[in-house]
Amino acid sequence: MKSTGLGDSVEKFTKATGIKKMVDTMSKGLNIPCGCEARKKTLNKMFPYKK
Repeated sequence: MKSTGLGDSVEKFTKATGIKKMVDTMSKGLNIPCGCEARKKTLNKMFPYKK
């Protein structure tokens, strides 16, 4: 999938480094949503990549 903005790039980075898995595990254990999808959408809207 091609990145459409900064949010997609941050998501790819966190998946590659294992941060996403750790955050998902912690948020599931604490029963608190991580807000990753909202962050991604906001960053994509604020900092879109030009085509």
